[in-house]
Amino acid sequence: MVESGDVREIIIIGSGPAGYTAGLYAARAMLEPLMFAGYMSGGQLMLTSDIENFPGYPKGIGGPEMMMELREQAERFGLEVQDKNVDSVDLSSRPFAVTVEGETFHANAVIVSTGAESIWLGAEGEEAQKGRGISTCATCDGAFFREEEVIVVGGGDSAMEEATFLTRFASKVTLIHRRDVFRASQVMYDRAAAHPKIEIKTFRQVSRWLSDDKGLSGAVLVDPRDGSEEEIACTGAFIAIGHKPITAFLGGQIETDDEGYILHREHTMTSVPGVFAAGDVVDTRYRQAITAAGMGCQAAIDAERWLEAQHD
Repeated sequence: MVESGDVREIIIIGSGPAGYTAGLYAARAMLEPLMFAGYMSGGQLMLTSDIENFPGYPKGIGGPEMMMELREQAERFGLEVQDKNVDSVDLSSRPFAVTVEGETFHANAVIVSTGAESIWLGAEGEEAQKGRGISTCATCDGAFFREEEVIVVGGGDSAMEEATFLTRFASKVTLIHRRDVFRASQVMYDRAAAHPKIEIKTFRQVSRWLSDDKGLSGAVLVDPRDGSEEEIACTGAFIAIGHKPITAFLGGQIETDDEGYILHREHTMTSVPGVFAAGDVVDTRYRQAITAAGMGCQAAIDAERWLEAQHD
């Protein structure tokens, strides 16, 4: 039996623009929310150098700076943040149980905003070269490759952004894509394609990473149309082929799609009444900071109204 005094009104799992916005709204509603922000609090935007399309920042802003401002704003209204990962949850009955580093917390409502993490290629030799030349974060590691040749793998906006960012440091950036059709927005593609330091190679896939005593030295590229191979020299490689939702800790207790993204049932509520979800852990279409923040707002308002209905 859980004592009522030990039960929070809302626990927020995950941070980023969705989580912090949910925390802001829940805190202003006097719900005293508790957030488990994760070891990498702030989410994927902590790895983004320049954000130019978030309203209110006419000169742009760095991702980490914006996340810290969002966190500070939410904390000012009473959001309690712990930079810890959630191990598991029990959503079979209310109050819900959230286990964190061996300690269990309880809440009448839960908002999941854990986002999504980068997908790796899984090419031969990749595990050995992670951190020795292969990365998924140009913002984190780009400065290590000053005046060196690097490659970026991917065809979406993230790949274009990574490639363009890397031109600040690298002598040459080769963008590798398995097709000749890109998912990237036209403006992002045009910016990358027009840059003198960027070469785009289509119909290429990395089949094997090459290395020497210093680390990564190159890659073997395969043309998927005929199987022909070529080698490319590079000391750095950045993989930008997408993300997978961080939902394993839910233990299958919430309905998801085939890829693990949480499905909404009514507004932002999930298949479990009292559990809401917001941001990239749900969104497979937009994946923008502004849409994640908007969904975080919606989740907090939905949770507040749902809690009010339970108390009636």
